[in-house]
Amino acid sequence: MNPPRPSLTPLDEALTAILAQAKPLPALETLDLLQADGRILRQDCRSALQVPPLDNSAMDGYALRSSDVPAPGVLLPISQRIAAGQVGQPLQPGTAARIFTGAPLPAGADAIVMQEQCELLEAEGGQQVRILHQPQAGDWVRRAGQDIALDAIALAAGQRLHPAALGLAASMGIAQLQVARRPKVVLFSTGDELVQPGSLAPQALPSGKIFNSNRYLLTSLLQRWGCEVEDGGILPDDRAATTQALQAAAQRADLVVSNAGVSVGDEDHVKPAVEALGALTLWSISMKPGKPFAYGHLRRSGGGQAHFVGLPGNPVSGVVTAMLLLRPFVLRLQGARDVAPRFMPAVADFAVPKPDSRREFLRVRRNAEGRLELFPNQNSGVLTSAVWGDGLVDKPAGSTIVVGDSVSYIPFADFF
Repeated sequence: MNPPRPSLTPLDEALTAILAQAKPLPALETLDLLQADGRILRQDCRSALQVPPLDNSAMDGYALRSSDVPAPGVLLPISQRIAAGQVGQPLQPGTAARIFTGAPLPAGADAIVMQEQCELLEAEGGQQVRILHQPQAGDWVRRAGQDIALDAIALAAGQRLHPAALGLAASMGIAQLQVARRPKVVLFSTGDELVQPGSLAPQALPSGKIFNSNRYLLTSLLQRWGCEVEDGGILPDDRAATTQALQAAAQRADLVVSNAGVSVGDEDHVKPAVEALGALTLWSISMKPGKPFAYGHLRRSGGGQAHFVGLPGNPVSGVVTAMLLLRPFVLRLQGARDVAPRFMPAVADFAVPKPDSRREFLRVRRNAEGRLELFPNQNSGVLTSAVWGDGLVDKPAGSTIVVGDSVSYIPFADFF
């Protein structure tokens, strides 16, 4: 008689449990800015200067005292020309300075009038400018420190670096950043039915075999999430071989990921192998698709342990659990602060009249009206739905959806 199956763990409870185990890896790297895109910052960046360092012009135009132009039409002599990178002389009362975008505001000036609101005139004593607009103090002036104040933390540890963050670091004169080391992940596929693409022509695929799509899907996701991924190959449907492969992987990995093999079938050997080598502390999630998700650890022979994550074998189940559980976990290993998926309200342009006992994640995409339409086949083996769609709808357990309902939407852009 088979033992009773454990109750399914709610998704939020499962995420909390595995994040509690995801202690940031201690090793750090120092990288040049051009190498740091996508990495997790591990040290606050405090500015040693204010940005911009001086009040400067936001426009090509003329710097002046606003009090010298009480009404449009005032004519002012041009006393100097200030380009970006130059520092002008103090502005004499009753004069204007020709100034260009980014150039420091001369002492005494308090406003910029853009050149489109001015008329340049040639006079016997030199150039003059007619101001066709009455300025107010502060017009088109970028104040010193308006972007970054002196000694401010402009980039905080735990954030994922992107092009704008790298540009901000450069604006503070920072050339290198301290980032998290990439987690080393060994990724296994499981099952004698798997065939690697390229090993034979599609037309020659034997009956009962399938091409290994999950290897490419999961490797790409893990790499995008900052991991160094080693392909562990395909685990055969053999208990001893599976145990040996997992034991060896634990010696060189921070995290071992298995795709499939953690269910309860006679040929699902990963679960008992992990239990023999360490422990499974989480198994089976109350979500659809993605119920057969597992978390645990594998002991290393010299001491210590590697994390273990078992993902479902159906491709959509695998990608959904990877996005909602594996991604937060590997980001937290890198010291990231904000790891939870981003939920946003949207309007359903579809109906799901039948409730489910589990929390469901439906593949959808926005239509021309900005509402969400549903992929017609929500089977967990239909990977087309994840290419067609641009996100997921989070449907609570026991609920239904009618056209026009407000639903919780998770964009794929946050993961892909």
